[in-house]
Amino acid sequence: MIKNIVFDLGNVLLSFRPVEFFDKKNYSEPLKTRILSDIFGSLEWIMLDNGDITTEEAITAIALKSSLNKEEIAHVFNLRTELMFPLDHNVKLLPELRKRDFRLFFLSNFPKDVFEEIKTGYYFFRYFDGGVISSLVKYSKPDNRIYECLLKNYSLIPEECLFIDDLEVNVAAAEACGMKGLVTFGSQDISKEIKNALLPSSG
Repeated sequence: MIKNIVFDLGNVLLSFRPVEFFDKKNYSEPLKTRILSDIFGSLEWIMLDNGDITTEEAITAIALKSSLNKEEIAHVFNLRTELMFPLDHNVKLLPELRKRDFRLFFLSNFPKDVFEEIKTGYYFFRYFDGGVISSLVKYSKPDNRIYECLLKNYSLIPEECLFIDDLEVNVAAAEACGMKGLVTFGSQDISKEIKNALLPSSG
């Protein structure tokens, strides 16, 4: 029986779609492509999630190998929280699930500074019983150790947990740790999927 529901944040509870954002802001195609590859596709971006470097260190490192200058890169980094906004239909599920006595947790890859900003800025964090952020534990999904951190920190039984993420690779890792998994593929309304996932399995 599922007693605990574990949510990824990006593209599950918070929209994070840089391509759409830069399209709406009318960035030129070459500039958008450069930003996506040099910043969001960089090793430094992954290292930030993993807590291995600071934002300032990431900006300096990217500037050394990108045609974007340091000021342009810093500007994009300052847009990180502007790129994110709550997915209302999914967020509204949190108080409903709490009323049904599910314990709620988050498990997400996030740079430390960005997470601290969104945690204080978005009300829905009040519904969580706890969670694990990659940069704070130095492990990122799909590394099995980040899932083990969550299970150990909150004394959770894997078989009693439903893990929800927009990426198949992250859900597969959770399932390998014994949790039940649900891939959302970035859907903005996962109410039916959660309902089905919480149904008792036949056989």
